[in-house]
Amino acid sequence: MALSFCGNEGQKAYSVENGVLNNGCFVDALNLVPHVFLLFITFPILFIGWGSQSSKVQIHHNTWLHFPGHNLRWILTFSLLFVHVCEFAEGIVSNKMMATNHLHLFMPAFMGFIAATTSVVYYHNIETSNFPKLLLALFIYWVLAFITKSIKLWKFAEFDVGLQHLRFCITALLVVLYGLLMAVEINVIRVRKYVFFANPQKVKPPEDLQDLGVRFLQPFVNLLSKATYWWMNPLIIGAHKRPIELKKIGKLPIAMRALTNYLRLKDAYEDQRSAEEPERAPSIWRSMYRAFGRPILLSSTFRYLADLLGFAGPLCISGIVKHLNSSEVTKPDKFNVRETHFGVYFMSSTELLQNTSVLAVLLFLALVLQRTFLQASYYVTIETGINLRGALLAMIYNKILRLSTSNMSMGEMTLGQINNLVAIETNQLMWFLFLCPNLWAMPVQIVMGVILLYYLLGYSALVGASVIVLLAPVQYLIATKLADTQKSTLDHSTDRLKKTTEILKGIKLLKLYAWENIFCDSVEETRGKELTSLKTFALYTSMSIFMNAAIPIAAVLATFVTHHLLNSTGPSPSEAFAALALFHILVTPLFLLSTVVRFAVKALVSVQKLGEFLQSDEIGDDSWRNGDMSVSLEAFKKHAGATKAINRKQPMRYQMDNYEQPTRRQMRPTETEDVAVKVSNGFFTWGSNLSTLSDINIRIPTGQLTMIVGQVGCGKSSLLLAMLGEMQTINGKVYWSNWSETEESDEDIRSKNRYSVAYATQKSWLLNATVEENITFGSPFSKQRYKAVIDACSLQPDIDLLPFGDQTEIGERGINLSGGQRQRICVARALYQNTNIVFLDDPFSALDIHLSDHLMQEGILKFLQDDKRTVVLVTHKLQYLIHADWIIAMKDGSVLREGTLKDIQTHDVELYDHWKTLMNRNDQELEKDTELDSQTTLERKTLRRAFYSRETKNQIDDEDEEEEEEEEDDDNLSMTTSRRSKIPWKVCWRYLSSGGFFMVFLMVSSKLLKHSVMVAIDYWLAVWTSSKTNQSTGAGTEGYYLPVFIVLCGAGITLCLITSLTVEFLGLSAATNLHHNLLNKIIHAPIRFFDITPLGQILNRFSADTNIIDQHIPPTLESLTRSTLLCLSAIGVISSITPAFLIALVPLAVAFYFIQKYFRVASKDLQDLDDSTQLPLLCHFSETAEGLTTIRAFRHEARFKQRMLELTDTNNTAYLFLSAANRWLEVRTDYLGAVIVLTAAVSSIWSLRYGLPSGGLVGLGLTYALTVTNYLNWVVRNLADLEVQMAAVKKVNSFLGTESENYEGSMDTSQVPEDWPQQGEIKIQDLCVRYDPMLKPVLKHVNAYINPGQKVGICGRTGSGKSSLSLAFFNMVDMFEGKIIIDGIDICKLPLQTLRSRLSIILQDPVLFSGSIRFNLDPERTCTDDRLWEALEIAQLKNMVKALPGGLDAVVTEGGENFSVGQRQLFCLARAFVRKSSILIMDEATASIDMATENILQKVVMTAFADRTVVTIAHLVSSILEAEQVLVFSSGILVECDSGPNLLAQEESLFSVLVRTHK
Repeated sequence: MALSFCGNEGQKAYSVENGVLNNGCFVDALNLVPHVFLLFITFPILFIGWGSQSSKVQIHHNTWLHFPGHNLRWILTFSLLFVHVCEFAEGIVSNKMMATNHLHLFMPAFMGFIAATTSVVYYHNIETSNFPKLLLALFIYWVLAFITKSIKLWKFAEFDVGLQHLRFCITALLVVLYGLLMAVEINVIRVRKYVFFANPQKVKPPEDLQDLGVRFLQPFVNLLSKATYWWMNPLIIGAHKRPIELKKIGKLPIAMRALTNYLRLKDAYEDQRSAEEPERAPSIWRSMYRAFGRPILLSSTFRYLADLLGFAGPLCISGIVKHLNSSEVTKPDKFNVRETHFGVYFMSSTELLQNTSVLAVLLFLALVLQRTFLQASYYVTIETGINLRGALLAMIYNKILRLSTSNMSMGEMTLGQINNLVAIETNQLMWFLFLCPNLWAMPVQIVMGVILLYYLLGYSALVGASVIVLLAPVQYLIATKLADTQKSTLDHSTDRLKKTTEILKGIKLLKLYAWENIFCDSVEETRGKELTSLKTFALYTSMSIFMNAAIPIAAVLATFVTHHLLNSTGPSPSEAFAALALFHILVTPLFLLSTVVRFAVKALVSVQKLGEFLQSDEIGDDSWRNGDMSVSLEAFKKHAGATKAINRKQPMRYQMDNYEQPTRRQMRPTETEDVAVKVSNGFFTWGSNLSTLSDINIRIPTGQLTMIVGQVGCGKSSLLLAMLGEMQTINGKVYWSNWSETEESDEDIRSKNRYSVAYATQKSWLLNATVEENITFGSPFSKQRYKAVIDACSLQPDIDLLPFGDQTEIGERGINLSGGQRQRICVARALYQNTNIVFLDDPFSALDIHLSDHLMQEGILKFLQDDKRTVVLVTHKLQYLIHADWIIAMKDGSVLREGTLKDIQTHDVELYDHWKTLMNRNDQELEKDTELDSQTTLERKTLRRAFYSRETKNQIDDEDEEEEEEEEDDDNLSMTTSRRSKIPWKVCWRYLSSGGFFMVFLMVSSKLLKHSVMVAIDYWLAVWTSSKTNQSTGAGTEGYYLPVFIVLCGAGITLCLITSLTVEFLGLSAATNLHHNLLNKIIHAPIRFFDITPLGQILNRFSADTNIIDQHIPPTLESLTRSTLLCLSAIGVISSITPAFLIALVPLAVAFYFIQKYFRVASKDLQDLDDSTQLPLLCHFSETAEGLTTIRAFRHEARFKQRMLELTDTNNTAYLFLSAANRWLEVRTDYLGAVIVLTAAVSSIWSLRYGLPSGGLVGLGLTYALTVTNYLNWVVRNLADLEVQMAAVKKVNSFLGTESENYEGSMDTSQVPEDWPQQGEIKIQDLCVRYDPMLKPVLKHVNAYINPGQKVGICGRTGSGKSSLSLAFFNMVDMFEGKIIIDGIDICKLPLQTLRSRLSIILQDPVLFSGSIRFNLDPERTCTDDRLWEALEIAQLKNMVKALPGGLDAVVTEGGENFSVGQRQLFCLARAFVRKSSILIMDEATASIDMATENILQKVVMTAFADRTVVTIAHLVSSILEAEQVLVFSSGILVECDSGPNLLAQEESLFSVLVRTHK
């Protein structure tokens, strides 16, 4: 058939006798001109541009810049493309009606489509290169196109072609669009003035992009890239090659930073504070709405558009099915009545919508648009939610920094509450924001759905809808129940964790006493309770899943049964399947509505808590220290007065001072006149109206050392805090002098921080940072000063022990230091700061004598005083009073005395004498302390042990931890990538098999059955409805359709119940088994395992990982299997109906495979980033709340705020990228789903031409294709989630591989005599001991014999293997050669339980468990009360315990915190006495007890254990001088062995050397 532009019907087509413009063909030709013009102009420019670009591969995005009207232009261009497609389709259909081909009907439309596409590509390139002059070409194009289209429209109107004709409507639309685009172009000229104006406007790109750190480009890319997240491609695909790190995700754009949003929220919050009612609390809801209302409205608009477009699906399906059937019947016979104008056919507007192919394309476009809008709506709410969270965190943080201290200490605001606010409440609000558009979108969706159903099926539809609506409250009920059970589960698991932590901390003791099983059982008991509430949880979860799956079935059943009863003719296939699709649409909002309502309720609670917190008391604004210079003027006047008042007493005091300390440096009289701080007439309180400090009149002289002394609890620390302004002042004033009055030069003044006070608290407070950062604390680093400070605090030896020196992380998350080490770091921080005033609150409390002396001499007297800094020192160590320039003695919250030591000596003899006696006592302590291998060495020793073991652990661990790391070294990218994208099938199988094979089988079979039944129901519906239309067969067959349908639906509903239950209970049994095995493995692991595995790591397995296995894996697994099976069944149904679909499936499957592969890797990385950035943020909040007083004294609030903002932004960036990646995935899978629907529709329409399926089956196929779009992204997301969650199973499994100790032994328990060991005779033969087969031996070939009842001492330098010997007695270490024989039995052959329960040991660090005193002494409950009291009496504790409420049943808190260290040690002694064994081993047991008690103990041990063998491992050589036998070890070898006196007699024996050095 010949092609010609105007058709071949005679020459009339080309004649122009009626006027040129009246020939329709000519007008169409005219319409081609602008399109061709545009293509000719733009192509060369684009090619030249691209040619030059390829050299610099990607224009950097700092040139990305939006011209005015950017978004509008994109939207208009897309509409233009759509209209051109319609025009093209209309042309083709009209052309079919003509005798010959008329190219002019569709050719211009096609060219228009290409030109529109080119225009937008061209525009995009101009925009990125910021070269607006080239836009002129587009402007000309829009004008020409507008003119030519207007001519066409005018001609149409002239020849009375009206709105009833489709082509008229299309042309009118095009005119409008071209007009609008022209307007947009004119606007760009108006704003940018790039042409027709003398001075074009210079425009810079947004400042975010000038700063190249911003990698989150969503706000800056063009509209298409915004809608499809195209800009994420490099990131997500790149993640495959190397993991995404924090550097890759860069900074947040300015508009999303926490600071920006905090200011927005704060303004909205503060604006509500009105002058009339200053007391009324501003509403947080209102401020949230004011700050973030607009994006939420935008998101809701998108949501409404998406919901409305969602209903296009069912309607198009019904249209397609209807017209497929009718088109077979009536072939168009319209040639007689066709309308012609201009000699061509004009189609009526309705005709287009009756064409099935057109409907299929419309369905596709509607789906694509709906999904795009939906994702846009999600994205906007998520971005807003993240912004809100950042703002709230900043708001809470600022409030924390202003909280009054009394609030924190009086328990109105606990740390826990603050942490909850940060971790829980802000997230609740963020989630509420994510979900809130649903609150108003869903009711509209439901109402629309019900109306459409009614329109399709009449009254019977209302029955089905009412089923859905009535069951919704049940869902809500289940949802609330779920929340409750989750709470109780949480309580039980916290309880379980507490017990587990306790076990792990005291594991050494439990093993030595053979008590593991008792404690293990108590954990199992708590776990039992937890599992019970988990069972309820599982039950409710499965009910909720069941409701979700069963409601649509029930609704469909109800609808069609009533329809059958009401109407004799059933629904047509088109109605039936549209109804089916509508039911599927309706279920989702109803299911979600319950969740959303629950979140709304939670959000209300959260807002209330937040409101209370923001209204709580704040600290008074102390203008004197705020750094406001205006204040200092007033301060001048005050202080001028103040100093004069004091001057009168001055000279006398000065002489005394000199007289007291002639050796210390001379003081200049002017200097002593100064008072740094003065409190006059002060009454201070901690919030209650009783004053804690009363009638305080003191002064702190400048540049001198002031000491505050007094008994415990007399208000010394409170006095410091009162001066710092932390207490509430009832009365009186605190004056801080201004330094300008001293004679220092101006530079000095500037260099010293005027308003900041260096303050070291009593309870040390460390940051989660390196040692160096903790000491410099934000001050500039000066090497010399730093070194001096470290020496003064004798921190160097401790730093040398740390794995990375002073770059080691310490604090909550870093390495745990002991009390003394922490305290010295805090003091070092105070010394290092360059401030005039230093407050030290009892810096010696956790230090031993040597260190205290060193710190006093080097640090306080030398370092601080040489700097002429004013020092205020609170202390209990009275022997330092002689160094004080000024002493303040306190008693019961008021000042007892003030003055120099000389003053007090003359005026208050009584007090002075009292101090004298105390000082003598101190001196004795001093001697005792010197003998001790001091506490510090002990601390260093534990630290060294921890690291020594940790390093070896690291070598072993690296191989074990990540099998993934093996090939990382050979930078072989393909290897690592393949490994990163693999799904951990092995771990999944482990998980399932631990759930039990029967459950797995049940789950798989019930799932498959359920989905087959679901398909059967829909298939039966198709057959039933199709049979109605072809009612040629008799009415007899009608009868059996209904009962079969009912039976199938019933079966479907029961199967839903069964599957949802099996999955949940499979997960539950897996969780039970995994935890049980983990606990048993770990508790029975050798002690070496605990030395080399950090406690935190083990605890993580019990907390985070167990929680994931308990609560997160089962629902993910359920969701994954459900969505996968749904997709597979849908694809199966479609391909069985139209096999042609399978051809299209291949490329789709490939695309899907790549999308999920890339996404899973990127998602895992981003998830890790989100988790790892969240922890520091939470830690920063809690450490700020703990160190409030320090931060405020140092005046470092601004620095901490800055840090908080950085941490928040980092976490928010990770979270934003994570949610953007989710959107990326969903947009891609949704488009794939839309393509599936399109191919299904097209293939069924084509195969219908060959008469394959009936209309009902086509409807079935399309309904299924529609469900696929919903479930494809769930498949991928659940896969990604499951992969992350399976890591928990993997970690638990890696612990399940640990070796247990050999508990059996080679002897049977029955062979061991009941009363073994009777005598307590010990033979050690050629004993070699090591901690691990990979390590060197710690004891080498030791031979010794200990007689029954002998008292033996073991000594040696640190690390000589003393303690290892004590462990060897209990078979806790690897004895690879030689043996220990006790009473004739080789202990290696004994079952461990027997061996360990028959010996007793007292350890060097006391361990108590929470519970009662009785439980601590005798957890097995075997002893009588008398025996317990007797043991307590021996341990000098009887009177103390008697005084406690409950006596033996008195409470012991966690770790025994309610007793002092000494008392705890005594309890441990009592514990050993309760077990009356004939061998007692004391491992440095008296290290933390004072002299007097220790002497008593020595005597008691000698008497109570007169006839038993006692082995004492001594730090204090003096305590074993009298021993009958002394074993001296040196680096693992037994050097000397004789009685104590004999060894002392030998001058050069190692023993006498040790004794001499320790004296």
